[in-house]
Amino acid sequence: MSSLNLDDFTDLIERPDGGVRRDAEARRERQIVPPGALGRLDDLGEWLAAAQSAVPVRPIEHPRVVLFAGDHGIAALGVSARPAGTASALVRSVLEGASPAAVLARRLGVPVRVIDMALEGDPEGLPAEVVRHRIRSGSGRIDVEDAMTLEEAEAAFRAGVALADEEADSGTDLVVLGDISVGGTTAAAVLVAALCGTDASVVTGRGGEAIDDLTWMRKCAAVRDALRRARPVLGDQLQLLATVGGADLAAMTGFLLQSAARKMPVILDGVVSAACALVGQRVAFRAPDWWLAGQNSGEPAQAKALDRMALEPLLDHGVTVGEGAGALLALPLVQAAAGLAADLPEAPSPTADAESGIKPDPEPDAEPQSPSQSQSPSQSQSQSGPASRPVPEPGTGSDS
Repeated sequence: MSSLNLDDFTDLIERPDGGVRRDAEARRERQIVPPGALGRLDDLGEWLAAAQSAVPVRPIEHPRVVLFAGDHGIAALGVSARPAGTASALVRSVLEGASPAAVLARRLGVPVRVIDMALEGDPEGLPAEVVRHRIRSGSGRIDVEDAMTLEEAEAAFRAGVALADEEADSGTDLVVLGDISVGGTTAAAVLVAALCGTDASVVTGRGGEAIDDLTWMRKCAAVRDALRRARPVLGDQLQLLATVGGADLAAMTGFLLQSAARKMPVILDGVVSAACALVGQRVAFRAPDWWLAGQNSGEPAQAKALDRMALEPLLDHGVTVGEGAGALLALPLVQAAAGLAADLPEAPSPTADAESGIKPDPEPDAEPQSPSQSQSPSQSQSQSGPASRPVPEPGTGSDS
């Protein structure tokens, strides 16, 4: 029996500030570019203002890529284009700066953090910072056995919570969240199918490195068999992650929920992060208000999960490489929305001149008075009564 009470997140997580969002909307309506002319960037800027409780919105200055890594035992059935147990090679590629996500992050000036939760084999050779939260070597074959024990699932979930606290405490103002795994899309499909009540064929996709039809059929059968094991534990989200998830997915779920509790926005990458977000929504229904869907990866399980959470992807470029690459491409769009919301000047108010007391210039074609028409002050006083008190010259006293 777990000592972790996930229901606490329901009370801990609040929605982004609705009052601040209304203020941001009002400010947007006063800016020189007409509302709606910037399309979805308007909505993004207002969402960021509400998340930050700040108008104008602050720029995104300290984003970070966070990638959870693990091998999944279900890959032994040949459901992936990559050999089972080879996620560590993908991790090294990221750490060496050779993967697409690493190249993009370097170009954008965003630091990358990789966390080994369940890579298969000996972790020797990986940095201590990468392996310090490691729970186990690989996960169980979820079609016939649990991915991990309930105690391991709790430890992984708590590790994710602690990592979110570390990021929030260090000043990270937005997280790009992804995974590095072999077999992870199969586990994600099982979670989405279980939580959405759909069949295996509806959620089974081709994976990050596209698989052929025969491999897809094996993957679909694996999802079907694992789904039978998932349905009896649907009422307990931690047990669900232990049964058909994995240490990396449990940690990612804890990270997402604690990020929402700490009011730290997150951009989701692909199907694995979307599946974990769907588990998080089942735990705390307000949590998805703190997340953005970075991209459409083409995985049917991702589309199903995002639709259930009412999250619309920012980009649709067909990026399937994973490791946060698609979400990284969306980051400049979010930063641009913040910059436009903060820096676009406001249009002058129609009543601004009247309120400032500025009088319009005389008509340019008005004819000046001739000397014969002008009167001296004494003549004016004798014809019109007492003259008004003259305005003192600059530098003289009014009583002189």
